[in-house]
Amino acid sequence: MQNWLNWNWKTHHEAAHRISPLPRRGPMTWLALTLLAFALGLLIQSRSRTPLANPTLIACLLLVPLLLLTHTTYAVYSAETRPVSTLLTPAVVALAVPLYRQRLLIRRAWKAVLLGGVSGTLVSVGLNTLGGLLLAAPRPVRLALSTDSVTSPVAYAISARLGGAPSLAAAFVIIVGLIGAVLLPGLLVRLGVRSRTARGLALGAVAHGIGTARARQEGDLSGAAASVGMCLGALVVTLVSAWL
Repeated sequence: MQNWLNWNWKTHHEAAHRISPLPRRGPMTWLALTLLAFALGLLIQSRSRTPLANPTLIACLLLVPLLLLTHTTYAVYSAETRPVSTLLTPAVVALAVPLYRQRLLIRRAWKAVLLGGVSGTLVSVGLNTLGGLLLAAPRPVRLALSTDSVTSPVAYAISARLGGAPSLAAAFVIIVGLIGAVLLPGLLVRLGVRSRTARGLALGAVAHGIGTARARQEGDLSGAAASVGMCLGALVVTLVSAWL
């Protein structure tokens, strides 16, 4: 696992051309496997009502063992799946569509949305930083932990600028996003949180892009609030990182 996470941005292009131990594979093998794993996750989700049937989680559970068994580095995997990751940017921009549709409702509750999003992100950053200190984690790990409250592209950039470990930051973001998307909806029900704005804001602030996708399943208002929560998280962590 550590080998897979040991990715240096400076050697990204060099590492992308290393020979993988996966025998006789084509240049798009990992791209095909990723799409197949996610499609299988969607199929399982459509036939199951359990929150554990998250397509991203299922794809990770299928692909990570394969990556470890074949000793494939993150750089190689990232390079081969770039056609998919390139689509991430327009996908993130598309999240603004429900936000625009629900702009009037969001505007009415802007104080609660702003307070909830900012305070939630600050609590998350504080707990992550404290946890790293209590565990005596190395500084690059602590810095990576402090960025897991934002979506992956922002976490990459902030962690690299601070001298942290971008690959670890990516792993933390994905893990936190998956846990939040799977567990948070049920937890909010148990806590009696019925407001779609509050539920969406929590999912976006805690689980980033994966949480926003989950919030979209609850309706446009939840999806719009999740987009706001994700954006506020990125803004707050970027500002906080300037003081670290």
